[in-house]
Amino acid sequence: MAHNDLTLGELTPRDHAFYGLVWAGATLSARVDQALVRAHELPLSWFEVMLWLHGQSEPVAASDLGAKTLLSRSQVSRVVDSLQARGLVARVPSETDARSVRIALTDAGRRAFAEADATRRSTLADVFDDRLDDSDIEALETIWAKLKQPRDA
Repeated sequence: MAHNDLTLGELTPRDHAFYGLVWAGATLSARVDQALVRAHELPLSWFEVMLWLHGQSEPVAASDLGAKTLLSRSQVSRVVDSLQARGLVARVPSETDARSVRIALTDAGRRAFAEADATRRSTLADVFDDRLDDSDIEALETIWAKLKQPRDA
């Protein structure tokens, strides 16, 4: 059977830029997810939650994680359950609200995050870091900042 070279047809530069972002996000995420699972049995969704927890000096509410990650509230809950079962996070009582709990990385979670982050960096070295120079990274940072800005109503 003949192999056809598929194209997207004629796209505007904006359409091309959008689909390029989608392609880059999906491709790089899949590559990192595969590497993290293979090396650490740690899916990218778990890593993302650990990433946000790693950056905090205090335990955080699950709702705050849901607001920052690309996961739904129920996905965050399932990920936290899985991470807790592996001893990587702990649920701790809130100091201000006795009815709620907060989530923090354990010492084992911090070690696991550091190892997984090294895997992530290694995985992205040849397909991201080595291909983009400092001005490319600055341009991406500018783009992300613009796209993340809330729209005025």
